[in-house]
Amino acid sequence: MRTAVGHRDSGSDAAHAGAAEFVPDSHDLDDLSSAARVCRGCDLYRDADQTVFGAGRPGSTIMFVGEQPGDQEDRAGEPFVGPAGRLFDRALEAAGIDRETTYVTNAVKHFKFTRAAGRKRRIHEKPNRGEVVACRPWLLAELDAVSPSIVVCLGATAAQALLGTGFRLTKHRGERFDLGADGEVGPDHAETVVATVHPSSILRGPAERREQAFDAFVADLRVVRDLARAT
Repeated sequence: MRTAVGHRDSGSDAAHAGAAEFVPDSHDLDDLSSAARVCRGCDLYRDADQTVFGAGRPGSTIMFVGEQPGDQEDRAGEPFVGPAGRLFDRALEAAGIDRETTYVTNAVKHFKFTRAAGRKRRIHEKPNRGEVVACRPWLLAELDAVSPSIVVCLGATAAQALLGTGFRLTKHRGERFDLGADGEVGPDHAETVVATVHPSSILRGPAERREQAFDAFVADLRVVRDLARAT
C-alpha cells in the first residue's frame, strides 16, 4: 500500500475556516446534513437550488466520494441520481457491490454550473481548488461520522480533495493508498483509499469506447469489493 502523495495547500486554512463555521460538533449524519443546508462557506450556494449532502449509513465499509452534484442531483437534493448515477448503479451491480451498504457523497456539496447565452440549460462547471478546500470540512465530518474502512475517490477532483494536488489519477488509478498521518486527513478517517474515474467521464467519452471504459470502471470497483470482503 502506498502512502498518500499529496500535500496541504498553502493558504487553504482561510478557505477551510469559512465552511468550518457551519459544521456542528457532531458525528450524527442527520445533524450534519441539516447544518449543511445553510452553509455559506463559499459562494456556490448563491446559484444552486440546495445543498446536496451525502446519503447512506454510518458504519458503511465503503464510502464513495464524487466531485459535486449535477443538475438532477441539485434539483432532487440527493447524490448520484442523474445519468452518471444510473451508470454508477449499473457498475456497482456488475461489480457485486450493494449501494445500500455504502455511503455516497461529493467533495463539493453545491452544483456549480454555467449557462450558454440565451439558454436555460445548466452546464456543469468544474469547481476550483478554493471551492473544494472550502467544502472540505463537510467531507471530513462525513468521514468521521461514517468511519469507513475504504474510501473510493471518483475522479481527480475527489482524489485531490483527500490526497492533495500532487495526485494524478492517470498515474495512480486503481492503486491502494494509505492516507498517512500528515495534514488534516489521516488514518483515523479511513484505512484505505482507492481512486478511479468518475462515471460521468464514461458518458462524456467517445461512444465507441464507452463499453471498454465501463468495463475498466467495473474492474476497479471489483478491487474495492475484494478489499471490503477482506476487511
